[in-house]
Amino acid sequence: MQTTKIDKQYTETHEWFFLQGKIATIGISIKAKNELGEVVYVELPKVGSCIKKGGVLLVLESTKAAADIYAPLSGKVVAINESLQEHIEKLNLSPEGEGWLVQLEIDDRCE
Repeated sequence: MQTTKIDKQYTETHEWFFLQGKIATIGISIKAKNELGEVVYVELPKVGSCIKKGGVLLVLESTKAAADIYAPLSGKVVAINESLQEHIEKLNLSPEGEGWLVQLEIDDRCE
């Protein structure tokens, strides 16, 4: 049985993503989370939204500040981590795991 290795990539603005086929799972790095402090609210995009690379993907609010999170790739939002609405601690405890934010289907038409 052959397995596919998934390499997580990081942006200069401290988002991470990994690709599985045409689907990119996106979140924020541990460093970004530590700089923000405790995240208390996340404004997730609507499923079906078309997001341009470098555009604002969502907004996080923390005890220190509000921060825009940018799309590392262009694509259509196909899933959001809805559990964060009631369990924001997942993002605070595991920003590079259970605290993932959005899944995009890579789509150049969104540019």
